[in-house]
Amino acid sequence: MNQRNRDFKGNKSHLPSKPCMACGRPMSWRKAWAKNWDEVRYCSDACRKQRGNATSKAAA
Repeated sequence: MNQRNRDFKGNKSHLPSKPCMACGRPMSWRKAWAKNWDEVRYCSDACRKQRGNATSKAAA
């Protein structure tokens, strides 16, 4: 873990963020995502399920 993440004091503006692939809302870095931040695509389980349904309907 780098120095910036260890010294986090509640100001999320200094944390990395990226848009959700399903809804487009910005998601901020979370400690739970520390090991796989590069693979995180969705902000929530609801967005993950929504995106999965949209692709399966398009394929049918």
